[in-house]
Order: sequence, then structure tokens, then C-alpha cells
Amino acid sequence: NKSNIKMSAPITKALIYGGKTGWIGGKVAVMLKEQGAEVVLAEARCENRADVAKELDEVKPSHVFMAAGITGRPNIDWCEDHKPDTIRTNVIGTLNLADLTNERNIHCTVYATGCIFKYDDAHALGSGIGFTEEDTPNFDESFYSQTKGYMEPMLKCYPNCMILRVRMPISDDLIHRNFITKIVKYERVVNIPNSMTVLYEMLPASLAMAKKGLTGVYNFCNPGVISHNQCLDLYKKYIDPTYPYKTF
Repeated sequence: NKSNIKMSAPITKALIYGGKTGWIGGKVAVMLKEQGAEVVLAEARCENRADVAKELDEVKPSHVFMAAGITGRPNIDWCEDHKPDTIRTNVIGTLNLADLTNERNIHCTVYATGCIFKYDDAHALGSGIGFTEEDTPNFDESFYSQTKGYMEPMLKCYPNCMILRVRMPISDDLIHRNFITKIVKYERVVNIPNSMTVLYEMLPASLAMAKKGLTGVYNFCNPGVISHNQCLDLYKKYIDPTYPYKTF
């Protein structure tokens, strides 16, 4: 059951993990301030349970937003060689937050990942058949996706958590974390249609969902699919007509 009316409440005081240095957390903080909420950027590291518990009890937020996570630098390949570090934040840290907010009956929004699926016989490329929130993750070819794939069923056990599957986030700026800015730097791109998350449309929706007290898992993407090539063609059209790119 995704709707939990008991948790429906205005966002009066938000505590954001990943708000100080995180891209999505930072954007959420700005939006909440604009809406008149008191915003606190978390000091505690989410893997340190006692610190998080103390912070929750001191701040007493109406809502918690979890946008902290290790994606690796320069990309998720870093996670392959730093498995304990990846687990510490992406699994232990996130579960700490879910568990501690649940104990205190605080609604917790988790900005998670949708990079846990790949096309298969039942969801063929070009078929228009997508994966639902109920489908079991079938992509575990990166350690990052593995950790996210086996954490999601655990997170679903917490009745206070809303888990948003974000995919290939696109923003309206050219910050280095933006999907478009990332692929522009690649020597070659893979021309496969993907679900993507346009942040300036979807992040306000996440705040509305948190206010309603919605819980459970959501595919947090814009409708339809778009390929890397289509994105780069638009980049050429609007940003740099001289930009060349190659596909695999």
C-alpha cells in the first residue's frame, strides 16, 4: 500500500542528508526554502547511527530527505574498487536513516536509483513495455546497482519511507553532475533509449508527494524514453552546433 494518510502533513522543518555537498540535496534545500520551510542541512554522516539519532532528536524535523550516496568519482566504476565504502553509505547509511526515522514516526523521502533494470525478453527494446514498481531488479552488472537492487526490498519494509527511483538526472544547468554534461565529455555513447528524470519537473513533485505522506516505491521518471543520441542532437541544436559525437 503506497498511500499512508497518517503521515500527510505540511513540511515545516526539513532535515536533508546530502544537502551540503550533494547535487539533488542542494536543489531540494533551495526549493523547500522557497516554499517557506525551515531547512537544516544534516551534519551527521548517515552511516554513524548514534550521530544520526542525536541529530534527529535535536532538530526534530517534520520530514527527512535522504539524498546522500556514493556514486563514485569520476563515475560508478569507482565503486567496484571501493566496495566497503559503497556499502557503508549506500546500504548501511540509508537503512540507518529509514530505521531511525521510522522509530520516531518521521516521513523519510529517499532519492534512490532506477538504474536497476535492463531490457529483457519480457521488456524488449522498442516494445514500449516498461518495468513497474513491483518488478524485481534484473540489472546487477555494476556493484553500485547491485547494492541498490538488494537494498530496495529492505527499504520497502519501512512504512514511513517513500523511495524514488531516479534515472539519469537531467537539470536545466550545465553542472558536471547533469546527465547531458556528463555524456558530452564521453568519447563514444551508447545509443539506447532510457527512462530519464528531468529534475526541475520531478523534484517539485517529490515535495508534493512528501507532504501527502506517500510511501512505497515509485519509478520517478518522466514519461517515455529518450536515447543518448537524441539528447546530443538537442545539445547540438541549442548549445553547440559544432559538437561532434560517435556511437559504439
